[in-house]
Amino acid sequence: MVAALVILLVMTGVAGVLNPSRQDFAWFIRLRRPRWLVFEGWIPVIWLLIYACFAASAWLTWQASWSAPWMVAYLVQLVLVQSYTLAICRSRSLGAGTAIGFAGWVWGIALTLGVSTLSSLAAGLLVPYLLWSPVGTLVTWQMRQLNRGRRP
Repeated sequence: MVAALVILLVMTGVAGVLNPSRQDFAWFIRLRRPRWLVFEGWIPVIWLLIYACFAASAWLTWQASWSAPWMVAYLVQLVLVQSYTLAICRSRSLGAGTAIGFAGWVWGIALTLGVSTLSSLAAGLLVPYLLWSPVGTLVTWQMRQLNRGRRP
């Protein structure tokens, strides 16, 4: 139970530290989106579910391994995921977000494959992120095309 609490506290701390300011995020909100992105209102719910799966996966991995290096691997994944929006908003570069999104997905694949040797359930709980991440990266890439040369 203590491990689960520590995992949640670390996730909350990283999310808090790596969140863009309101002003930076306002820039992002003003950007054009692809027409097919009709589910944007659901994105916070999707991420909440992904983070819940992520926390459960980390806890199961801890229970199976008691391994600090595995927790560091989850921390790297979390930092990559949280850095996506921060990098876009601070740099005003959708290209930076696309690159970080792709890096997070590649790290996520490696983490999933590695964790699968410890717990198939822990690995399975990372699959929603692996499925969603390419969608987010595609949206960002298309937003980059739609907003090229635009100064919001």
